[in-house]
Amino acid sequence: MDKDKEVIGYVIPVFRASHEEVRGLMEAREDDVTEEGINYVAMRNLFVREAKEAMHVRVEKKTRTVHIRESAERVELSRTMDEWSEFRKKMNPDSLTHRPEFIVKPRGQTVWEGKNVKLHCTVAGWPKPRIAWYKNNVLIDAKAHTEKYTAESNYNMHSLEIKNCDFLDTAKYHVSALNVKGESSSFATVVIKRFQEGEEAGPLDPKPHGFCAEHGVTFETTIIDKFEVAFGSEGETMSLGCTVIVYPTVKKYQPEVVWYRNSVPLKPSKWVHTHWSGDRATLTLVHLNKEDEGMYTLRVNTKSGFDNYSAYVFVRDAEVEVEGVPVAPLDVRCHDANKDYVVVTWKQPAVEGSSPILGYYIDRCEVGTHHWAQCNDTPVKYARFPVTGLVEGRSYMFRVRALNKAGASRASRVSEAVVAMDPSDRARLRAGPSAPWTGMIKFTEEDPTVGVVPGEPSDVVVTEATKSYVVLAWRPPMQRGHEGVMYYIEKCMSGTDTWQRVNTGMPVKSPRFALFDLAEGNSYNFRVRCCNSAGVGEPSVATGEIVVTDKLDLPSAPGNPVAIRNTDTSVVLAWGASKEVKQLVGYYIECSVVGTDVWMPCNNKPVKQTRFVCHGLTTRANYVFNVKAVNAAGYSQSSPNSDAVVVQAAISVPGKPSGVTLLEAVKDYMVLGWSEPAKNGGADVRGYYVDYRTVKGDVVGKWHEMHEKALTTTSYKAENLKENVLYQFQVRAMNMAGVSKASVPSAALECKEWTITVPGAPVGLHVLELRDTSAVVLWEPPAFSGRTPVNGYYMDIKEASAGDEGWKAVHEKVNKMKYIKIAGLEAGSSYVFRVRAQNLAGVGKSSANLGPILAQTRPGTKEIYVDVDDDGVISMVFECSEMKEGSEFVWSKNYKAMTDTSRLTIVNEKGKTRAIFNSPSLEDLGTFSCVATNTDGISSSYTLTEEGLMRLLDISHEHKFPVIPFKNEMAMDLLEKGRVRFWTQVEKISSACQVDYVFNDVIVTQGKKYSMNFDKSTGIIEMFMDSLEVTDEGTFTFNLVDGKAKGTTSLVLIGDEFRELQKKSEFERAEWVRKQGPHFVEYLGFTVTSACDVLLRCKIGNVRPETEITWSKDSIEIAEDDEEAQKIERKEGELTFNIGKWIIKQEIQEEKGRKKAPAVDVPPPPRPKICKKDAGIYGVFLRDDRGKDKSTFNLTDAGYQAVMNELFRVIANSSTDIQVISTEHGIILYSNVTYYNEDLRVGWLQKDAKIAVSERVKAGVTGEQLWLKINEPTEKDKGKYCMDVFDGKDGVKRVFDLSGQAWEQAFEEFQRLKAAAIAERNRARVVGGLPDVVAIQEGKSLNLTGNVWGEPAPEVCWIKNDRELVSDDRYKLKFEHGKFASITIAAVTTTDSGKYALVVKNKYGKEAGEFTVSVYNPDDDENKEKKG
Repeated sequence: MDKDKEVIGYVIPVFRASHEEVRGLMEAREDDVTEEGINYVAMRNLFVREAKEAMHVRVEKKTRTVHIRESAERVELSRTMDEWSEFRKKMNPDSLTHRPEFIVKPRGQTVWEGKNVKLHCTVAGWPKPRIAWYKNNVLIDAKAHTEKYTAESNYNMHSLEIKNCDFLDTAKYHVSALNVKGESSSFATVVIKRFQEGEEAGPLDPKPHGFCAEHGVTFETTIIDKFEVAFGSEGETMSLGCTVIVYPTVKKYQPEVVWYRNSVPLKPSKWVHTHWSGDRATLTLVHLNKEDEGMYTLRVNTKSGFDNYSAYVFVRDAEVEVEGVPVAPLDVRCHDANKDYVVVTWKQPAVEGSSPILGYYIDRCEVGTHHWAQCNDTPVKYARFPVTGLVEGRSYMFRVRALNKAGASRASRVSEAVVAMDPSDRARLRAGPSAPWTGMIKFTEEDPTVGVVPGEPSDVVVTEATKSYVVLAWRPPMQRGHEGVMYYIEKCMSGTDTWQRVNTGMPVKSPRFALFDLAEGNSYNFRVRCCNSAGVGEPSVATGEIVVTDKLDLPSAPGNPVAIRNTDTSVVLAWGASKEVKQLVGYYIECSVVGTDVWMPCNNKPVKQTRFVCHGLTTRANYVFNVKAVNAAGYSQSSPNSDAVVVQAAISVPGKPSGVTLLEAVKDYMVLGWSEPAKNGGADVRGYYVDYRTVKGDVVGKWHEMHEKALTTTSYKAENLKENVLYQFQVRAMNMAGVSKASVPSAALECKEWTITVPGAPVGLHVLELRDTSAVVLWEPPAFSGRTPVNGYYMDIKEASAGDEGWKAVHEKVNKMKYIKIAGLEAGSSYVFRVRAQNLAGVGKSSANLGPILAQTRPGTKEIYVDVDDDGVISMVFECSEMKEGSEFVWSKNYKAMTDTSRLTIVNEKGKTRAIFNSPSLEDLGTFSCVATNTDGISSSYTLTEEGLMRLLDISHEHKFPVIPFKNEMAMDLLEKGRVRFWTQVEKISSACQVDYVFNDVIVTQGKKYSMNFDKSTGIIEMFMDSLEVTDEGTFTFNLVDGKAKGTTSLVLIGDEFRELQKKSEFERAEWVRKQGPHFVEYLGFTVTSACDVLLRCKIGNVRPETEITWSKDSIEIAEDDEEAQKIERKEGELTFNIGKWIIKQEIQEEKGRKKAPAVDVPPPPRPKICKKDAGIYGVFLRDDRGKDKSTFNLTDAGYQAVMNELFRVIANSSTDIQVISTEHGIILYSNVTYYNEDLRVGWLQKDAKIAVSERVKAGVTGEQLWLKINEPTEKDKGKYCMDVFDGKDGVKRVFDLSGQAWEQAFEEFQRLKAAAIAERNRARVVGGLPDVVAIQEGKSLNLTGNVWGEPAPEVCWIKNDRELVSDDRYKLKFEHGKFASITIAAVTTTDSGKYALVVKNKYGKEAGEFTVSVYNPDDDENKEKKG
């Protein structure tokens, strides 16, 4: 019997993992549900599955071989469990952190009014979460409303107390806990009960239409303050908002407010924030991206229905960093995520840049890191890319960049995070944690598939095929065992039988795979094999031949676009859909201003519909449009360009007329009046049509037309009517777009003659010249004037929001005109107007109300202005930028049509009209107005008064007979050689301008005496004279003629003024003559340098090498060999004489004979910089064959004092700040100067008082140091010290505050130095008497005495070779009178040789007088000599 196959009985495998480990694995799954992106999800699933299997105990019959193998597997499992535990610790180092969790949730409560309510909760989480309380989704600010709320947080317990509750506190409250790991919320409802007041309606009582069973009311919703079409740029923040009014107001009721983008509800996120304040809904888009572009809708839901409002939001691309690169792609999404594979899709941008897009780069980033890695080396053109090589269980984000020849675009907005995980595992994680281990043991039979090679996959298909890659998908095999399977992919080129494995390095885990690096245009077969630990299975069925090419073609070009006018800034564009297109992403629309060839995107996010409203266009600009389709393969060709369209509001039929009333009635006719429609449809109303019908009791007849030709007024005489018959009338308005709907029918009007005496109601009220604060109202007289003619009118006004009691009279006196200008309106307010007519019998009834009219100046409105041209023609000009097709300018005077064309000539240009006065006179006084038809009432007026007419006539005369303006009147300049220049400059002249030069009414011309110049480019006119003579006294004039413009300017030179000018001219000429030879550019003067050298200097010009330069003093020439000559220097046209320069006679003699001077000739120390000996008159003479010049300087008396004052100034300013130094005698204040002169006055002050010099306080100078010595200072010497140095005028002061720390430091240093000096004086020391060396013969007696000093008397000792000697028979030591210390050695021997010292010492110190004693033996010396 085979022992290995022997059955040894029933074996129950032991699960070696502890229950705690298993429970830990189970709890780990709960944590992992909320962290799909962690890295260990896949391994956890494997181990949990194995742990579960191990928990189910099976009773089986097993052979010894199986038993041994399973024992080994259990050991391996135990080891794997340990590795897994270590792995989890590494992958989750911060296991303590977790999102907030409500341990105790707040509970709802119901209380009576007036009570307090307290909501409690307990929250766990790390880091410690932040707590916020909300009421009906509105944040509660407890600190701002302390009287109502109290919020407390102690450890992990939180509470909100609501004080003195009332019915308004009934609401849903929720508490939010937030930390870095996430956010949790809990809700509680608080109901405040009120005691019953009155009888409540029963449940069977009738309810109104739209009744809300919950609140017992019908809600009506109104949306106001609506957001308009908005434009933003990427990266900006945009807010949209509307005010929502829900009527009636129920205090505890809040409507549901929902925001949509392109009909998809928006959820709050980091990009989208919504807010509802109770009456205003706000949507905030943070960091705009093109994904945010679209139609935004606000929907307000109530129990009775809903209301909504929509507007489009456009998001422009951010500025590109490099010119010509494309803009960023958009809408990056992830699909078909598996264990190691995900498909990334995106949409192409609207702008490709300066060249077509070559492809796209896809980047990925693992969640929790900031490192972006590029997924593809070669850019892909297809807007869909499979990303492989992902790590199972990890979360990734993706972004895309576009590339063209200019470079790469900015990255798109990142995608949502996606987990690389099997879809079944993801679904299991979302379903929540499994039940914990119960400890139950189940007995099952052994799974026969363990260790079996997996079967073959099925349904292998190609899901995507492009030029760049091919994507395969398949179904896993049915037979795969417990450990799971992986896959190998093989390919075979068409026409061969060779199969090549694609993923040789690592099998894939997902039933998806993308193959790259395939040859474009070739055909391939593909198949898949499964593998596990038991081996590799059989291959699947081959896919068949697959051609590597794009399966998705580019879309065809869209159909011809048609542009239709919409508003002043938008155009509606419609086009035909692309006929050949698959997987259409949408359309991009581009626009271009005609003539520019610059195309701009109208949308940055593709739209799928074939109609789009292009907003943000320039009013009245001419545009063309084209469209291109987009799918994943790329862009289509652009459609043909649309026809050009001018951007302006589309014309529509006008609104309905209103207020059809009876103005007059006779037996067989009635006069009707009505108000023009509030909206004219963008074009002027051209006429009206009146319909009528008869009324008999409650029966009305059919409507009939009363006339065929359109009426041009807002009144009509309906004739051929029957007396005493009731009629109803309705009116239709007409413009160039068509006929409007009929007005509301009038009341039933009876045709019978009126007998009233007052006039009827005025008709045809309309407004012109509407401004922020004024308006002009016009009307027509009533059709029925009463018994007497109408003699005036009264205007009434009220605000639109006021009732009938709000009517006020605009004026008190009767107005004779059929118009009135109303001022004093409030900008932004709406008003209603009416007019009443008056005759002798009284005031008639009011006209139909006109309004409400908004007091607001239309943007772009301009006023009439008066212009006077160069020919003096006076005209009124009015401009309008809103002119449309068919618009005209209509001028009127006093708001009446102008019939007399002889007074004005009207000239119309594009958008501009000019009314020219033919012959302005008093007949033209009045108010001129101009209306631009078909522009919604754009108009303006100008009132010409008599004063204004006179002013215009004066300006006209100036233009007809112009005067040449002068920048400068005629002026005179003296030039070199004494020449005289007469000149002027004019403002503006033409090239035809002529000048006459006049002297004493006689025209002078170019010649010897006069020379002229006229620079027409600068307008400078000049006349030159070489000199002024006696006969030149008089008036000089320039007469200018430029076309019909003239100008004159003159200069009068007579009397003293002329003679003074003549002298100056002669002087300038003499100066010029002087400068023809050597001359002084600057005459001899003086300067004091910073080194206090006194220099006499001058500057010379026009000198030559042969020019003689001679210096003199007191008329005595300074020769070259004189000592003073060494003080003269010449450098670059400048001569200097250094007065204080010290010349050594010895050097002079060496220069003469190069002989050394005797020592007695060496001069004393340097002389002063300047002294009285230097006084005198110094002179410099220049001379050569061209001329001569002389300059002198008087250095005596005043001149000498001026030099000294300048020297004092330099010295004084060179003084340094006062410094302090301490000595053994006291304190010294000092300042250093560059140089000191004995004549310099220096004064010292203490506390602003002059210091008296004494033995204790002295002032003086040492070298260049100015000092003040304070001997033996005391506290009285503290204070502020000032040194006053005379600087030639007042003085330069240097201040030092000798107090505080400065005094303490100086006084402390003085005391220290004083003590040190005393110690030095009284220190013990040897003052003499001792030799340095003593040579003595052996046997002789040695006696030495040293003189010592010290106070007190020092102590004395003698030392030999560093050992102290004691007085005995051999050494006799004496110290007498405290001054003399002696040592006696009776008979010296060689042992007495050595170094001796006399040491003296007292309390101030000690000193040693050292000497050497050498004892010799004469016999020894003789012996040495003999031997030598």
